[in-house]
Amino acid sequence: MNVLVVGNGGREHAIVQALKKSPKVDKIYAMKGNAGIGELAELVDVDYCDIKAVGDWVDMHKDVEYTVVAPDDPLALGLVDELESRGHRTFGPRKNAAIIEASKAFSKELMKKYNIPTAQYETFSEYETAKKYVETCEIPVVLKADGLALGKGVLICMTRDEALDGLKEMMLDKKFGTAGNKVVVEEFLVGPEVSALAFTDGKTIKPMITSCDHKRALDNDQGLNTGGMGTFSPAPFYGEKTEKEVLEKIMLPTIRAMNAEGRTFKGVLYFGLMKTKDGMKVIEYNARFGDPETQVILPMLKTDLMEIFEAITDERLDEVEIEWNDGACVCLVLASGGYPEKYEKGKEITFGDIDDDVILCHAGTAVKDGKVVTSGGRVLGVCARGADIEEARKKVYANAEKIHFDGMYYRKDIGIKYRDIAKE
Repeated sequence: MNVLVVGNGGREHAIVQALKKSPKVDKIYAMKGNAGIGELAELVDVDYCDIKAVGDWVDMHKDVEYTVVAPDDPLALGLVDELESRGHRTFGPRKNAAIIEASKAFSKELMKKYNIPTAQYETFSEYETAKKYVETCEIPVVLKADGLALGKGVLICMTRDEALDGLKEMMLDKKFGTAGNKVVVEEFLVGPEVSALAFTDGKTIKPMITSCDHKRALDNDQGLNTGGMGTFSPAPFYGEKTEKEVLEKIMLPTIRAMNAEGRTFKGVLYFGLMKTKDGMKVIEYNARFGDPETQVILPMLKTDLMEIFEAITDERLDEVEIEWNDGACVCLVLASGGYPEKYEKGKEITFGDIDDDVILCHAGTAVKDGKVVTSGGRVLGVCARGADIEEARKKVYANAEKIHFDGMYYRKDIGIKYRDIAKE
């Protein structure tokens, strides 16, 4: 069959790479794609947040039999609903389910109502009321913009001054646009973090292999929050006991809660979790594959991804046995100088002799005058599998040195944290 993949980042390149291996898939279209995706798929220059335009394009291209909606924005806007209403088979949650990511306030209220463990919180839509609360609440504290903010709408404030400044940036200065019209002020939790993603058709849930993201721009988790500077899989501390706890206390209750609310979730549900002294707690939900988590999860997947997607669409996920490769995978993000703040685009990227078993996931790249150039803050993900995390990270760093563009920077410590924490 011919498949359309919506999105243009490293996550989408990883999805396209996985679908390309499927005997079920003939041709792939990508909207809008990037330089790397363009090597595997036919690029489509349509704004994927214009859901009517996407629907019109799919209507006109009768050869497209299936569409995968990967990014958060079109999911929140209802692209899946639009395509399904036109009779097109589509992967991803509908708008009323994608709200679990699109509104932090909704997700916190859902967890509170259904006793799903999470940090204590208060929600505010009036700046002065929020300011009064922050002036007296416990510090450190976490501020979260209610809406979507490219993974950057979270501020961890270690002092009260930082919290007050952050609140002003969100609610008055509109640093994150309308996403900060409402703000969640959350208890600061301590512990190792893990991304636990799962496939679900609304009835059955099948967890994926775990991963650990690195959100801060600089080594030792310093610097500003980013969309993710690298990741590794699996999480070293995530054993059978923890997996059972998460499934029984978090994953299954979340699926049941969404069904009870009339918001059945079909697709990939992302659980951002923290292992606290009181057990595993939900930090956030995402309504789709993570980025850059996807870049380490999908290379570990043995089962045909297209087979899983179709089973979810047809609500027969219980019939599919999902298998994973042994070992580990690491992804290192190569970023533009200045990211996550101002950065320049259009820098030529040169590639040395990259090892055959290393995977490059293009994120912010484009082709200009026949050359691959930078077009975003996170430019490339250098990914590799190994017998363990240490072997994989050595491959990744050795190959990162072979790639160059002006201003390029990356963290030197991806894959190191949590290795001394006992597995439970």
